[in-house]
Amino acid sequence: MIYCGVDIGARSTEVILFDGAQMVEQGISASGHRPSANAQELMDRVLATAGMEACDLAETVATGYGRNYFRGADRVLSEIISHAMGVVYLFPEARTVIDIGGQDSKMIHLDENGRAVDFTMNDRCAAGTGKFIEMTGQTLDVSVDEMGQLTRGHTETAEISSMCAVFAESEIVGLLQSGTAPETILRGVFRSVAARTLAMAGPNAIRPELIFTGGVAMNGGVVRAMAEETGLEIIVPPEPRITGALGAAIAAFRG
Repeated sequence: MIYCGVDIGARSTEVILFDGAQMVEQGISASGHRPSANAQELMDRVLATAGMEACDLAETVATGYGRNYFRGADRVLSEIISHAMGVVYLFPEARTVIDIGGQDSKMIHLDENGRAVDFTMNDRCAAGTGKFIEMTGQTLDVSVDEMGQLTRGHTETAEISSMCAVFAESEIVGLLQSGTAPETILRGVFRSVAARTLAMAGPNAIRPELIFTGGVAMNGGVVRAMAEETGLEIIVPPEPRITGALGAAIAAFRG
């Protein structure tokens, strides 16, 4: 029996096929301006790669922003539960999950049984998300893919004090005009994103293992900033964008 998880996020969509023990196939694409249709097309491609059709699936579970609009799902699951399940499958000792995507960030606290016991989400402000980092890259004329390498080994950090992405962008322009190096500004942005994300913990302790997921987890500069801010080892899955879809597929298997 094969089970399918579909995570339709604001920026990207992921599809996972799961056989009850391991991932069989996976796919990632941009959500675009027609996320439900794009999700269906991605699901069809993933099934074709696996030599299957939709009728071969035992169940499909959708999660993410677009979950309630995806007609190809048998049922839906919250992002928090799906990310928790996906992370714990990969890292059974996980106790804290930080997920930063293009439009939101979330922190999930897990108990000893891998269940989500508390969470905080920021989905109302671009600051602290992938969108803020992209905006910074455009201002600095540095691609997101180049950022991690550009800041590797760099120790100087600019102070980014604005908590609003719009005001922070103005602050970054001012730093550039004053002659501050792009890598110094980037380190400041990364530290700002890390600090803002970690502030979501509130009274909850950030406990290891600390797993970092989402598209922003692919940025080595942010990973290093998170490690500096927490003093903890930051564990990033081999493909940090798929944990939501994986969790949805596992939920489909468990019924």
